[in-house]
Amino acid sequence: MQDNEYKTYYAEQRELLREAFAEIGRKAELILSVGQLLMENGADTAQISRDMKRVAAYMGIPAEKFHLHIMYTTLMLNISDEHHSHTSFRKCVKHAVDMRIISGVSRLTWRAMREHYTLDELAGELKKIAQRPRLYNKWLTMLAAGSGCGAFCTLFGCDFNAAIYTALSAIIGKFVQMQCAERFGINAYVSMTFAAFAATIVAYLTHLLPTSTPWHPMIAAALFMVPGIPMINAFGDMLNTYLISGAARLLHTAIIIGAMTFGIVFAIGMADFDSFTQLAIRPESNYLLFAVAAAIGAASFAVFFNLPPRLLYATAIGGVICVCTRNFFVFELGFGSEVGTLVGATLVSVIAVQAIHLLHTPSLVLIVPAVIPLVPGVLIYRLLFAVINIRRLSLDELLSAVQSGVDALLIILAIAIGASMPNIFARRAFERRSKDKQEKLLHEIYETDLKE
Repeated sequence: MQDNEYKTYYAEQRELLREAFAEIGRKAELILSVGQLLMENGADTAQISRDMKRVAAYMGIPAEKFHLHIMYTTLMLNISDEHHSHTSFRKCVKHAVDMRIISGVSRLTWRAMREHYTLDELAGELKKIAQRPRLYNKWLTMLAAGSGCGAFCTLFGCDFNAAIYTALSAIIGKFVQMQCAERFGINAYVSMTFAAFAATIVAYLTHLLPTSTPWHPMIAAALFMVPGIPMINAFGDMLNTYLISGAARLLHTAIIIGAMTFGIVFAIGMADFDSFTQLAIRPESNYLLFAVAAAIGAASFAVFFNLPPRLLYATAIGGVICVCTRNFFVFELGFGSEVGTLVGATLVSVIAVQAIHLLHTPSLVLIVPAVIPLVPGVLIYRLLFAVINIRRLSLDELLSAVQSGVDALLIILAIAIGASMPNIFARRAFERRSKDKQEKLLHEIYETDLKE
């Protein structure tokens, strides 16, 4: 393309971005593509709405003409004024977790404004993001499953041998899950059931090997399937009044937990094991060991979530802050696990919100892997064991099991609320800051047009 032709083409493209309804069909499709990429890869509804509205503003569509309805499986967009109306829908066909895509799309929405992208350039960049291969191959993903669950086991108080056994069990479980889903095309939830069963039964068999904590591997071996992002997003959506999307995410979380539970319960039912009640809820260990285990666990889940390597150290530090803060409040100050967990999750989420400007990535990308090590594994397994053996339980044992379940639920709620805390109390401030930055960039585009 010659220089004059390019200048003419560029001027025409820029003119399209000043007229709200110019090529409105294509604009709507690009906006929906942004939302679909975010929804299908684990972004919360607030971020999806924010990024879609930002792209609309960059395309010259005023906020008062832009109407958006977000559900877990469908995005609906309407752009209208007194003379025009355009409505488009987009189905979200899969729900996975890919932090690299979330980060990439969010950064692209700002870059499109800052560098004055044309519609063609935006479409090309979105296509590149969608077609990127995962950063970590299946072998690294399996290794991350093993190292993450081994680190969890250490946090629950196991010895070194048991941590190694846990890692091997988790690797086998992850391999089973991948084979079920990729090779045999089995439903994702059913694949999780098979994986949880395989990991737990292998962990049970390791109690025959040398270790002073033979039963800890059974607690941690299947935790690589913990639905941390759907759970946190569900509570975040509800707190931000996106009730329909939040309820759907919560149901998705419940189904994942149910699939895991079925596999674990079936494995425990086949095992010759009396009870999990002898396992300590508050393991005694030094802060250095906890810090190392938390860092490994958080970084391993970050690999699971396809977080860019440049951010792995940040999530590892976040995991250390979470776990050490929780342990300090519980062990040193005597607070309950729920309070310690809430404080730890809140602290790391506040730090993450401040760090996003340095690391240029959404806060969710940093927060979720960091809070995963706070999962109350021992309490969950006490409840599961009680469910399996409920006919043989005495009244005291039944009450103890119920208490374990309530405590586990409160800790999980503390994790979700702590991770969402900045949005609860500072949502308006974040939105105002984002809007000011957006208006500044749009003003710069307008000034550039005048000079040209």
